[in-house]
Amino acid sequence: MPALLELDHVGLSYHTLSGEIQALSQISFSVQEGEFVSLVGPSGCGKSTVLNLIAGLLIPEQGQITMQGLPREHSVLSVGYMLQKDHLLEWRTIYKNVLLGLEIRRELTAEKLAYVNQLLSDYGLDKFRSAHPSELSGGMRQRAALIRTLALKPELLLLDEPFSALDSQTRLSVSDDIGRILRQEKKTAILVTHDISEAISMADRVIILSPRPAIIRKIVPICFDLEN
Repeated sequence: MPALLELDHVGLSYHTLSGEIQALSQISFSVQEGEFVSLVGPSGCGKSTVLNLIAGLLIPEQGQITMQGLPREHSVLSVGYMLQKDHLLEWRTIYKNVLLGLEIRRELTAEKLAYVNQLLSDYGLDKFRSAHPSELSGGMRQRAALIRTLALKPELLLLDEPFSALDSQTRLSVSDDIGRILRQEKKTAILVTHDISEAISMADRVIILSPRPAIIRKIVPICFDLEN
């Protein structure tokens, strides 16, 4: 069975009036179904560029991206993207916010509404469904943003530093919380982060990128022995 996602010698440069800036060079890795992978590296090395390529927002200049064995442009794999900011709409309630993606897709079916209600109940936001984003803590807002993404039932979830705006104590709690949610939902995920401890605590593997133009320095499997 092919990997859920595979990048094969992917490269990309940004072109401006002042010249060419090479962002990525010979990036190759795969992600299996149900796996959680973290991407770490110095600021500006191209971590978010990798996610944008996987999401189809950018097209690689070299190499190929395949999903379930098919080229990215021909794949029907559902991809969810959670950004640094929660981008909740302040004039909508939390319930209306988590339904936004389904509204846009015109997929407000009874089955999917029941799934959203279950997510709100399971992850502690059911009592806040009528509240507005300004009434929630930063951690609760991130949970709402995650539920909005999960409502679309993505097969691959991309997380671009979703905890970076939180203070350090809240960040530890929320990253643990969201990691638990993703494992319970059996989601395949790729997390971009600057925080090494966050990458290690959440991921099955950590991919370390070099400064720009980014290459893969090392891929580190994470395995904790919890028996002793």
